[in-house]
Amino acid sequence: MRKPVVLGALVLSVALLGAAAEGPVLAASPGAGDALDRFRNQTVDWTRCRDASLAASGTECARITVPLDYGQPRGRTIEVAVSRIASTDPVRRRGILLTNPGGPATRGLGLPRDLRTVMGSAVTAAYDVVGMDTRGLGGSTPVDCGLTRSTWLLHAPGPDRAGFEESVRRSRADARSCRERAADLLPHLSTRNVARDVDVVRGALGERRTSWFGQSYGAFLGATYAQMFPGRVDRLVLDSAPDPAEYPFRMVRRQGLANERALDDFAAWVAPRHRTYGLGATPAAVRAGVEAVVERAGDEPIRVGGHRVGDRELPLLFYLLLVHDTADPEFADLLRVLRDAADGKPVTVPAWLQGTLDLVFAGAGTDRAADYAALLAMVCADTAVPRDLDGYWRAVRRSRAAQPVFGPMTHAPFPCAFWAEEPREPRTVIDNGVPALQIQATGDPRTTYRSGLRMHRALRASRLVTVPGRAHTVYASRPNDCVRRTVNTYLVHGTLPARDTVCRDRTVSPRRPAR
Repeated sequence: MRKPVVLGALVLSVALLGAAAEGPVLAASPGAGDALDRFRNQTVDWTRCRDASLAASGTECARITVPLDYGQPRGRTIEVAVSRIASTDPVRRRGILLTNPGGPATRGLGLPRDLRTVMGSAVTAAYDVVGMDTRGLGGSTPVDCGLTRSTWLLHAPGPDRAGFEESVRRSRADARSCRERAADLLPHLSTRNVARDVDVVRGALGERRTSWFGQSYGAFLGATYAQMFPGRVDRLVLDSAPDPAEYPFRMVRRQGLANERALDDFAAWVAPRHRTYGLGATPAAVRAGVEAVVERAGDEPIRVGGHRVGDRELPLLFYLLLVHDTADPEFADLLRVLRDAADGKPVTVPAWLQGTLDLVFAGAGTDRAADYAALLAMVCADTAVPRDLDGYWRAVRRSRAAQPVFGPMTHAPFPCAFWAEEPREPRTVIDNGVPALQIQATGDPRTTYRSGLRMHRALRASRLVTVPGRAHTVYASRPNDCVRRTVNTYLVHGTLPARDTVCRDRTVSPRRPAR
C-alpha cells in the first residue's frame, strides 16, 4: 500500500474575479512585462538530483529564479525547484508536460518519475515531464514557521468545550509562529503566484505553450493557470478536481460528510467478511465498533507503534485510510490492531501502518511540519476564512449528529482564522473555454463528485471521465486501463472523448476479489 500524505489533497481549490488574458493580471508598475522577461529567458542548468531515488530514475533537477512579488518584479527574488525526465525520442517530442501532485504543499519533484510508470511509450516520447516544488515548499525557497506538528486536523475538538478551546489554542499558535518567523513570505505564497511561477518555468524552458497534468489541488492549479494564461495551455488533464468556488473552507467542511459515507461504504464491504476480520456481521455493527474505538481512545489513549493515539487523533488516521476503497483491507487491519491494543493484547504493527503513524505524528523539525507551514501559507494567502470562534463551536456541535466521527475534525477552526493579513488578491473565478480532460471518481471523499461537476461546468470545453468507486486521484493511483488509455490518447493526439463518458474498473482490485 502506498504511504498516504497527511494533508495531500486535503485543502484544494480557489476562485478569481474577472477573466484574465495571456499574461498575469497585476497592478504592476510600467515596464513590468520587460522586467518579467529576464525571468522567462533565464538559463536553466539541469544537474543530477540530490535525492538518490530521483537520480536513479533518470530525473534531472534545477532551480529557477522567480520574483517574490510579481507586482514588484525588480524586487526580491526566490527560487523554485523543478525536475525533469526528458522525452525518450527527440524526433517525436511535442513539448513539456508540467505536473502537480496536489496538496496544496505536496512536494512534486518525484511526480514525473511516478507518472512514467503509467504513461504509455508514446506519451514518454512526446513530452519532457516536469515536476515542481511550489514556492515555499521543499527544495524551493522555504517558508519556515517553526511548527511542531503536521496539520491542524491532528487535534480534532473532543466532546466538550475544553477540547474545542485546545484546538483553538493550537491553531492560534500555528498562525502566530508563522507571523513571527515568515511574515515577509506569507502574503506571496498564493495559488495565483504559483500559476505565475508556472509560466516563468514554461518560458525559461523555452516553450511557447505547456501541457499540464494536475491531481487534486494540482487540478485547481491547472485550471487557475488556464484562466490566467489561456493562450499558454496546450493539453490540460485534471484528475480529481475540486469545486473552484469552495476552496478551502466549505470544501474541508464537506469532507466530513463525504468521509462518513466512505466509512459506511467500508462497513458494507467488511460486514460480509466478519469471519475474516471480526469487525461486525452487519454494517451497523461495524460502524458501532468504529465509534466505540474512538470512545475508548477518549477514555485512555491507545498505545500503538510507539505512539499514544487518542480520540482527537483517530479521525485523521481514519481519514487517511478511507480515501481509496482498494485500501479497505488495510483499514480493516488498522481497526483490529487498535481494538487489540486497547484490550492490552500484544499487536504486530505492519510496516505501512508504522509509516503512517510516524507521518501523522511528525513533529518539530520534520519535513512534514515544514510542508504544513507551506500549506498554511498557501491556503491563507488564497482566501479569507471566518474568524468567529463561536461560529466554529456551533458548527462543531451541529456536525456531531450526522458526522459523529469526522464532523468535529473538519469543522475545527482553521489557523487562517488567526492570520495577520488578508489575501492581497481576490478569489479566482474559473470560467473559460480552454479544452480539458477531467477525471472524477463517484465516491471521492476529498474532492467530491458533486464538486468535480462544478469544475466541469466552469471549464466549458472540458470532457468528464467518471470512474465509479471510492478513490481520490485516479490516473496514477488506481488500476483502470480505460482511464489510462483515455488520458494517454489525449496527451499524444489531443483527442478528447466526443462526449462525457464512464470508465468502469476492468481490473481486479484487492478490495473486491474476483467472483
